[in-house]
Amino acid sequence: MAKYRMDLPQMTMSTFMTDGGLETDLIFNHGIDLPEFAAFDLLKDEDGKEILRKYYLDYLNISKKQCSGFVLEAPTYRANPDWALKIGYSLESLNKLIRISVHELEEIRNEYENKDFKIALSVCIGPRGDGYTPSNLMSIKSAEAYHSHQIKLAADTNADLVTAMTMNYNEDAIGITLAAKKNNIPVVISYTVETDGKLPSGQSLEEAIISLDNLTDNYVSYYMINCAHPDHFSDILNPTSTWSTRIKGLRANASNKSHAELDGSEILDVGDKDQLAKKYQALKVLLPNLSIIGGCCGTDHTHMDKICKAWFNN
Repeated sequence: MAKYRMDLPQMTMSTFMTDGGLETDLIFNHGIDLPEFAAFDLLKDEDGKEILRKYYLDYLNISKKQCSGFVLEAPTYRANPDWALKIGYSLESLNKLIRISVHELEEIRNEYENKDFKIALSVCIGPRGDGYTPSNLMSIKSAEAYHSHQIKLAADTNADLVTAMTMNYNEDAIGITLAAKKNNIPVVISYTVETDGKLPSGQSLEEAIISLDNLTDNYVSYYMINCAHPDHFSDILNPTSTWSTRIKGLRANASNKSHAELDGSEILDVGDKDQLAKKYQALKVLLPNLSIIGGCCGTDHTHMDKICKAWFNN
């Protein structure tokens, strides 16, 4: 039985942490081959599971010093049918690995959670196509049908929620939300934006959030921004607007380069950790409900250590 599905602990204003750029950290910092950027491939054997366990524990050890809890995100960003088949997994083997991913997170939670430090388990849902560029574009109905496979599997596990990362066009995000609603599991939608603060589709973040809420009766538990640097969206935020108050989480890129620049780079840009930490702290004013902090491409646990120290340095 899911422990927190009916009452997500991160919905309070207490600060929760999550992890950083899982895939870029493993590939560039640890030399681990991830076919098609798919971290779930590591779940196929015990060595891979141990790599993931050590990765998560680096963040949990930082978080427990100051935060009230942690959102433990399964390495399932690429665990949808198209990417799995491209790598060579059957749907049956994919289904098994999704269940294993939640089981592994439960083991970590059993070890690290206590009454003062709550851990929510999330199954990460990625876009059908590329995260930086809208591709394999679907209608809302098609997106709901496509993502229902992964979301139904997640709902049948002990996961507390699903989190859709790097949403770059809104039909995909709306379809995911409707699929989550149909399967009675909480959903978080995390958009990515370009350097102008707009979704890669060209839609404004404001319009995306408002339209999704209107079409789904505000089913999304909260929104996040990921895979973008604070420089790219800080100037579009309005702390008094309803849509801005719906944003509760941030997983920023380490670099302030554009998606196109990052995509064309052969080396990892880790950015300026101290400056990134200061920008997180500054976003407290622009995003009054921001209370879930993590990282995305180029970040690792050392970035989050700096960010946490700045966050609590009032």
